[in-house]
Amino acid sequence: MAEQRKTNGLDTPLAARQRFWPRFSPNPDLFGSATEKFARFMGTPQFLLYMTVFCAFWLIWNSVAPQGWRFDDATIGFTALTLMLSLQASYAAPLLLLAQNRQDDRDRVSLSEDRARAERNLYDTEYLTRELASLRLALRDVATRDYVRSELRNVLEELLETADGEELNLRAKKKNSGKNSSPQTGIIETVAPQQRKNTSK
Repeated sequence: MAEQRKTNGLDTPLAARQRFWPRFSPNPDLFGSATEKFARFMGTPQFLLYMTVFCAFWLIWNSVAPQGWRFDDATIGFTALTLMLSLQASYAAPLLLLAQNRQDDRDRVSLSEDRARAERNLYDTEYLTRELASLRLALRDVATRDYVRSELRNVLEELLETADGEELNLRAKKKNSGKNSSPQTGIIETVAPQQRKNTSK
């Protein structure tokens, strides 16, 4: 039978091995927002004022208070205060870096959104430019108001000329019809050419 492989060797992936301590995985958003709030508070004048009051109280208490009440002697250079301030500074730097990283992530997301918005605006502008160009090309073939007025004026003049000509023709016809028609019937008399000569003699 094949020999079973050990599951805790160096060639075994870390996910397959059992951990002695459970993995600590806090919620990154919750932890990041809490650290950002604390980092923002550290950059306010209130924090500086509170730290100044705290350090002044520490120094005055350990300098003026009775010997039995002091917890950090001035003869050894306020060692506890120095350690506490260095510990606070060592924690403040990573908190500030974490807040800065989160701000960088937000800036990166906002920049990508701004870039996408700018691209959409560019596409919209190009589309509108193409539409305006097509409208200009289409308007070249469309009759303008002045052109329509001139055409209507020409048609009106032609109509007036034909109306005057037809009116003259009608008047001439009426005159001719009045000479060749009898007053009783109004029928045009047709006279042969020989009869006209005889009548004229």
